[in-house]
Amino acid sequence: MNQFHTFTTNFYIKKNNLKFIIKMEITTSEILDKISDLTLNYGPKLLGAIVVWIVGSMIIKGLLSTFNKALDKRKTDESLKPFLKSLVGMLLKVLLVISVLSMLGVEMTSFIAILGAAGLAVGMALSGTLQNFAGGVIILLFKPFKVGDFIDAQGYKGVVKEIQIFNTILTELDNKTVIIPNGGLSTGSMVNYSTEPERRVDWTFGIGYGDSIDQAKNILADLIAKDNRILKSPEHFIAVSALADSSVNFTVRAWVKAEDYWGVFFDMNENVYNAFNEAGVNIPFPQMDVHVHKNA
Repeated sequence: MNQFHTFTTNFYIKKNNLKFIIKMEITTSEILDKISDLTLNYGPKLLGAIVVWIVGSMIIKGLLSTFNKALDKRKTDESLKPFLKSLVGMLLKVLLVISVLSMLGVEMTSFIAILGAAGLAVGMALSGTLQNFAGGVIILLFKPFKVGDFIDAQGYKGVVKEIQIFNTILTELDNKTVIIPNGGLSTGSMVNYSTEPERRVDWTFGIGYGDSIDQAKNILADLIAKDNRILKSPEHFIAVSALADSSVNFTVRAWVKAEDYWGVFFDMNENVYNAFNEAGVNIPFPQMDVHVHKNA
């Protein structure tokens, strides 16, 4: 007795008022053979792909956890951490998907080529925006400056008000708001006046020829000693720097806390002017002598 059954399927096709009947018969034996072939050919690959997916997902989870701890250790900006975690997680998952599909026998070369071409086209179209985006990531990651710092960059001086992913916002000394793209800011030269807790203040003062150099030095040293904002160490510096056309110039240097810089700078200018006047020390200004000769 035949233990296998035959399955019959009829397909009807109608064309030009003509009706065609296609009859297909398949036995259970053939079905079982097909299932057996598929199982032998793709079963191990499918099982291996499932194992790789599960193990890969666990590894990705562990790597993301380690990456998150590294970001916390580096005190990465809170606005940047979710983006970096998502970016790294997406890249790892894409690599995992490609690996699993390759194990199943799916040809990935063409897919990767198309994906790369699309990425190149998008990158070229958004080159300026992506440059600013990359600059923002670099600034938030490596922190050459932070909110509240006073910086000089791209021709502007001001206090950093906000660091965004595409732009950095400064507030200038006259309270103007300046928006600087992060691309140029991350690659160009920049001066950060707030990095160090101490700064050196430099002045140049002039006295007239014939006035006492020692007297002027004593006056300057006395004014520095009276200002409690000027640090005792490093020690201040006073010296004759130039014998100019109309004056004997002194270079004066002193160290202060960064937040006292401008206060000390402006106050010293005023105090030196008043002290020189009281002591009778001349503060010269550029002048020209004109000699008129009368012909006989």
